[in-house]
Amino acid sequence: MIEIERKFLVKSEAFKTHAVQKERIVQGFLNTDPLRTVRVRIKGDRGYITVKGKGNQNGTTRFEWEKEISVKEADALMNLSEPGVIDKLRYYIEVGKHIYEVDEFFGDNSGLIVAEIELEHENENFFKPSWLGQEVTADVRYYNSQLSKNPFKSWKK
Repeated sequence: MIEIERKFLVKSEAFKTHAVQKERIVQGFLNTDPLRTVRVRIKGDRGYITVKGKGNQNGTTRFEWEKEISVKEADALMNLSEPGVIDKLRYYIEVGKHIYEVDEFFGDNSGLIVAEIELEHENENFFKPSWLGQEVTADVRYYNSQLSKNPFKSWKK
C-alpha cells in the first residue's frame, strides 16, 4: 500500500506513437487535504475510490489505498466532489521493465502533459525517453488534487 512514483513534464507528443493502450479518466476529489486525499475516479468503464496519504519530503513515496466500485457508485460520489473535476486521457507506454503513465489533460488543465512512473524503491534506475522533460515529483502543483483547485490555465506563464 506504499506507492513510490516519480513525475515528469512531457516535452513532446512523441510518446503517443509508443502507447500500448489509452483510456479516458474523469476524477473528482471528496477531500483535497494533503494529509489524506480522497479521490473518486471513473477510468474507462470502471469506478474507483482512492485514499492517499501525505508524501515524504521529496514527494516520491506515500500511502495509497484503492478499491474498485461500480460506475454508478462513482457517479454518485462524483456529485459530492469538491469543485474542479479532472478530465484527462491516459496513455500507457512500456519502456524497459517499466510502464510510464502519461496524462494529457483537458478542460481547465488543457496544455498540460505529465508522465508518471511507479518504482519498486526510491533509488531504482529507469530509462528516461527523449520525450521526458523536467522532473516535478516534489512540486505539489502537479498533484491532480491541486490541479483540481488551481488549474494549469490559471498559472502565470
